[in-house]
Amino acid sequence: MEVLDLKQMGALARIIAEEKNLEEAEVISVIEQAIAAAWRRDYGEREMNVRAELDLNSGEATAFIMRTVVANDEGDEEGHPFNPDTEITLADAKKTKKSAELGDIIEEAHKVGELGRVASQTAKQVLVAKLRELEREKMLALFEDKIGEVIQATVSRVDRAVRVDLGRATAIMPEREQIPGERYRVGSRIKVYLKGVERGERGADLIVSRAAAEFVEYLFRQEVPELENGLVEIKAIAREAGRRTKIAVAAGSAGVDPVGTLVGGRGVRVQAVQSEIGDREKIDVVIWSDNMPEFIREALSPAEIMRVELDNENRRAKVYVAEDQQPIAIGKQGQNVRLASRLTGYELDIELDQKPKAVKKTSRGAEDSLISAIEDIAE
Repeated sequence: MEVLDLKQMGALARIIAEEKNLEEAEVISVIEQAIAAAWRRDYGEREMNVRAELDLNSGEATAFIMRTVVANDEGDEEGHPFNPDTEITLADAKKTKKSAELGDIIEEAHKVGELGRVASQTAKQVLVAKLRELEREKMLALFEDKIGEVIQATVSRVDRAVRVDLGRATAIMPEREQIPGERYRVGSRIKVYLKGVERGERGADLIVSRAAAEFVEYLFRQEVPELENGLVEIKAIAREAGRRTKIAVAAGSAGVDPVGTLVGGRGVRVQAVQSEIGDREKIDVVIWSDNMPEFIREALSPAEIMRVELDNENRRAKVYVAEDQQPIAIGKQGQNVRLASRLTGYELDIELDQKPKAVKKTSRGAEDSLISAIEDIAE
């Protein structure tokens, strides 16, 4: 593109809008931003605030330099010097607009003539980048009502982050949102949890996850109809993807076994979830209780707990166990106690129970006591 053909750009606005499913006014706005960038490149200064207007009928464009009205050219009270590229004194502003006041924006209009090759290239770069950003935001809006759902996706690129195709948009699964050890192949179909939107320097991206605790919860809801009709409720869930998940459940009505309902006959429901997340990840289903010491006991299963001391103010608890139960309560690399802490919302300290155990008297001991008593009488 040697020079910028403004008339052609205006004519293309409608075509671009249709191709990219955008509003024509949005495309025109992007074209005007590109024209402003190009004009500033050829005729303005880098710090100038420039906007442009494009007349679609004539194909002519006007660039406006925008300057803020300040008291004088001596700088402000904080020591910032006067900048003629972005500021204009009140006295000069009144020459253009008699009613001008401090803080107003005064615009200086310039007809956009022929732009050079470099400026035209700048306009093209701005146009492509802004259209891509606009198109991405449009796609994100289509998926806003699906955030929090599990959807089918196709792997389109595999790197440290995995890019997936959702059909009408693409999304990113960062390394932190992947199940450790899981391998992804381009073209394969996978289920992903639509976690949300992240906005960065390069624009916004849809973020999907297979490592989120919500992913496992959603999978259970697909397998356990009792969760939807309220017979069973998931009260809390804690997960370390690829390793272990703990789920606390409660019955919604009397006579319902919440753990058995979630696990299913012969574990068929848990197995269905594990077939999606991998057999290496173990799933513990425990009974939820509003009695915190009891809930902590459940959360730390399969360890046997002697007693629990609560510090509700600091949301900590000392959990006392027998010596042979301490490794079980803590778990490999602290996993069991870590997940139990997240499940209950209490920081759990595993302690050895040092209280002496009561000695049960044997029948032999009773005999010895009786003989001793007789001897005392005899004496």
